[in-house]
Amino acid sequence: MKTVVVLSNDQMGHGDVALGQKILRNFLRKSPAMKELAAIVLYNSGVKLACAGSPVLAELTQLHDAGVELRPCTTCLEHYGLQVGVGQASNMDEIVRELDRAEKV
Repeated sequence: MKTVVVLSNDQMGHGDVALGQKILRNFLRKSPAMKELAAIVLYNSGVKLACAGSPVLAELTQLHDAGVELRPCTTCLEHYGLQVGVGQASNMDEIVRELDRAEKV
């Protein structure tokens, strides 16, 4: 079952930022256990995760190198004045197509 993960924030959950970043890092480290993980789409402040200085850039790079597509939103990157460190910048049409092809989001 093709799985797509959506990251719309630069941390997991709401509340303490340090805790949110810690559990997100742990989630991404454990993500290879999802055998059908095909892509991760990133939008809003989630795009910060795929850029230089991200606390989870190494984890995302490992996933990308293992064949997981990383799709950060170009509009969001431009809004924050960022450039992609890993993955391929995508527009909303591409993100919608990726989500549509997924069997599980």
